Amino acid sequence: MASSLLRIYSFFSSFRLQLLLFFALILLSRPISAAENQFKLDGKVLELDDSNFDAAISNFDYILVDFYAPWCGHCKRLAPELDKAAPILAGLKQPIVVAKVDADKYRKLGSKHDIDGYPTLKIFMHGVATEYYGPRKADLLVRFLTKFVAPDVSILNSDSAIRDFIEAAGTNFPIFIGFGLNESVISDLAVKYKKKAWFSVAKDFSDDIMSLYDFDKVPALVAIHPAYNEQSIFYGPYEEKFLEDYIKQSLLPLVLPINQESLKLLKDDKRKVVLTILEDEADEQSNELVKVLKAAASANRDLVFGYVGFKQWEDFVESFEVYKKTPLPRMVVWHGDEEYYVVIGSESMNETDIGTQVSRFLEGYREGNVVKKSVAGPTLMGFLNSQIGVKIVLIFIFVALVMLMIFSMTKEEPLTVGTREQVDERSSTSQPESAELLRSALKED
Repeated sequence: MASSLLRIYSFFSSFRLQLLLFFALILLSRPISAAENQFKLDGKVLELDDSNFDAAISNFDYILVDFYAPWCGHCKRLAPELDKAAPILAGLKQPIVVAKVDADKYRKLGSKHDIDGYPTLKIFMHGVATEYYGPRKADLLVRFLTKFVAPDVSILNSDSAIRDFIEAAGTNFPIFIGFGLNESVISDLAVKYKKKAWFSVAKDFSDDIMSLYDFDKVPALVAIHPAYNEQSIFYGPYEEKFLEDYIKQSLLPLVLPINQESLKLLKDDKRKVVLTILEDEADEQSNELVKVLKAAASANRDLVFGYVGFKQWEDFVESFEVYKKTPLPRMVVWHGDEEYYVVIGSESMNETDIGTQVSRFLEGYREGNVVKKSVAGPTLMGFLNSQIGVKIVLIFIFVALVMLMIFSMTKEEPLTVGTREQVDERSSTSQPESAELLRSALKED
């Protein structure tokens, strides 16, 4: 009897085990649902809603979500930029997925994530959301997010790792490499300036690397500007104040070409700008002058050196009372706001002995031999000599002639339009406000 019961028990135990294995195989071989299938890392922008949002957030380490509304004009302009950025971000060593949510339709989901305007971009890093305030053009967005997900300080353990790091970093940001430096020395500053530069420490490297980056002892912190083919070396002291001063000064190249994009780099830099205004920054004479400015910048790191061509950015240059007939090149010291200084005796420069003239300019500025001026719109003559001024004057002449014709045809009636006050008001609002354009350019993000 006992043996019979034992055989029955063994049978059911074996059957139960086979049954469990059968169901396990079914679960493992079940077809992938549509929701799971759309989470493939294929470089496309994911369309999320109430049913799959949380699953998507938990499925990826980094996911950029665009909370949009179909009727929003800004959203419509942003969408193609995200479409272009998505495959590039998906192909990074640390992939970033791009997704979007119709927050106007799925308002409960939008409310859960504090969406009160469109479009709102949020990046979810391991499920934790941070609002994205960076650029929204595809190429700039890729640059920004690549830095966002990178380690604060990369650890490099060989020559090949150093080369790979430099290549992966690209040319859009300056690169700092601490040779023989402990990462703890720069970790806090790496976090503080993460959006503006790459930071790394090299633990092991050869003499060839020391020769390549031109340092002869360790520890050494090397700053590299790939876009400008520049580098500098800092041997200490490594106290935070001195180290931060070096990092801040090295965020910019020795001589910065001034344009709409580079002006943004000056926003957080408190140094005065030694601005050289050229006729055409692309000609050979200008290239030679820039070489002289680099030498001066290297010896005067408490100042920022920049240059701009009249041909390249006429409106900006006119803010410093420089017009078509002004002798160039010319140097001023700009405070980055509404004030600038002209050094007495150095109002313009000639082509001979340019190095001496730059030295005299800097000496005169430091001695206070200057005239303080305000950034403003062109003078009347400058305005009249500019192309836009000529066009507006011609328009006013045409308008005046039309007014005279109307007056002569209807002289029995009082004139109700085209009074002197109205013409003056129209004239003042038509002139280009170069100072305001300059200030708004600095405030752009």
